[in-house]
Amino acid sequence: MRALSTSRARVPMKEADVGRPCQPSEDWAIERALRILESRATTVGELLSDPQTCGHFFRLRLGEEVREHFEVAFLDNQHRLIAAERLFSGSIQATEVHPRVVVQRALALNAAAVLLAHNHPSGQAEPSTADRAITTRLREALALIDVRVLDHFVVTAQQSVSMATRGLI
Repeated sequence: MRALSTSRARVPMKEADVGRPCQPSEDWAIERALRILESRATTVGELLSDPQTCGHFFRLRLGEEVREHFEVAFLDNQHRLIAAERLFSGSIQATEVHPRVVVQRALALNAAAVLLAHNHPSGQAEPSTADRAITTRLREALALIDVRVLDHFVVTAQQSVSMATRGLI
């Protein structure tokens, strides 16, 4: 599974977990869920064609983070997962996203399409004006190299919002 299994080998301890007893059963369950989703992602048409399942996938990866992170799932022509990578990390309320880095990774991985995702540690999954603007910038930059942006997910621990489902892409 190329970069997916290496990009998040363990569930990291978060700042909010300091002082909380370790929950190895939770870590095991999250790791198991990610492995199941990863195996489905490599099967044509299963994981990465359904916005609800994609939202769950990114919620598992990003939902509990205490800082904002931006990830990209790089897909082949049949929308099978090539790699899912965390490309940018920021503060508790923002992260700076550089389109050229996303374009470079898409070219390096020979991706035909991408799914974008980032978390809102505030717990509000509504896409902001800044979220819409970076989605537009990324869509335009990636279009120059014939890579399609299929969706952008904004996730929290409790929910995920698909911008494509809302007509924002």
